[in-house]
Amino acid sequence: MEVCHCNILQRNRGIHHYCAAEGACGYGDLHKVYYGKYSAGLSTILFNRGSICGACYEIRCVDHILWCLQGSPSVVLTATDFCPPNYGLSADYGGWCNFPKEHFEMSEAAFSEIAKRKADIVPVQYRRVKCERSGGLRLTLSGSSHFYQVLISNVGLDGEVVAVKVKGSKTGWIPMARNWGQIWHCNVNLIGQPLSFEVTVSSGRTLTSYNAVPAKWQFGQTFEGKQFKN
Repeated sequence: MEVCHCNILQRNRGIHHYCAAEGACGYGDLHKVYYGKYSAGLSTILFNRGSICGACYEIRCVDHILWCLQGSPSVVLTATDFCPPNYGLSADYGGWCNFPKEHFEMSEAAFSEIAKRKADIVPVQYRRVKCERSGGLRLTLSGSSHFYQVLISNVGLDGEVVAVKVKGSKTGWIPMARNWGQIWHCNVNLIGQPLSFEVTVSSGRTLTSYNAVPAKWQFGQTFEGKQFKN
């Protein structure tokens, strides 16, 4: 496991604020996509311009007798947000997310599972782990008649989507480009067509969900596809 730091962020403690309801990956309300309190904001070097969104990390507090909980329990978090740098502060005092620091922001609820709430920042060990999800991939549609977007969430195993294709009943497979985070888009009119999706994760595994979206879909709706399994 690699070593870095994490902190609990609350405005009423006079330090940075971490909002567990939103994030920089495009997920929107994190409770609706079942990430909720087990969400994390990652520093620049870990966030990697949003490509890491959806990946899971196991984190445990280490090397701090005063703040780490006894037995060094761990918690598994999903990367859902970006912790921006603050170059007006030292990387060792306030600028925790300055490049090239490796740092995690956590909700108070998740932080309290590995360390005492009174701590502002603690050293941690972390490692990538497989994501355990309930149900299938979630496909949330948005856009317009000639600009089609899909947000992909609740991805199992790697969690990190690296490529997406969409197919309508009147088209072949169309590669989609990453817009930001885990929102993917293409400039094709797909209205009125049932849609299939081909999703590839960072390990190279590909999952195809045929006709996951019915022909009468509307923007703003969410549908469920297949799920990656061990």
